[in-house]
Amino acid sequence: MTNHIALFEPLIPANTGNISRTCAGTNTQLHLIEPLGFSTDDKHLKRAGLDYWDKVGIHYHKNLEAFLEVVGESPLYLISKFAEKVYSDVDYTDTSKDHYFLFGKETTGLPKEFMQENRDKALRIPMNDEHVRSLNLSNTANILIYEALRQQDFTGLEKVHTYENDKLK
Repeated sequence: MTNHIALFEPLIPANTGNISRTCAGTNTQLHLIEPLGFSTDDKHLKRAGLDYWDKVGIHYHKNLEAFLEVVGESPLYLISKFAEKVYSDVDYTDTSKDHYFLFGKETTGLPKEFMQENRDKALRIPMNDEHVRSLNLSNTANILIYEALRQQDFTGLEKVHTYENDKLK
């Protein structure tokens, strides 16, 4: 079982870089659905991902349809402020399947028709909609992946690590 974060036509290199760092630290695969609003050689992208970029399993898809072919019958979750189901109410513990979390473009989200056809797969992070239009993409990806990992007992991750110069010892 593997967790996957997919970004539909991402525009902001720093968001993608931050998400790639999270993917490296959580053994999560990253899917980038084209067109991208930046070059993956972009210095801001590499800076946000620091020296972790080469530690991420990155998959590029020409369009949403090509990505959906890869997903197949695996669980797919569409992350949207318009969803009526809360992300933490979903059971992500089925380790016999990969889990795919699809995030929309920073400015317009996922395509409306696609969302309407897949409304049962849409998940929301509760927020005060009177104060903000949306949450930051990289923060949102972190919230979702860590909820899935928490339910999966952080499989494959170190819950505790001993450091040579441990500040707590």
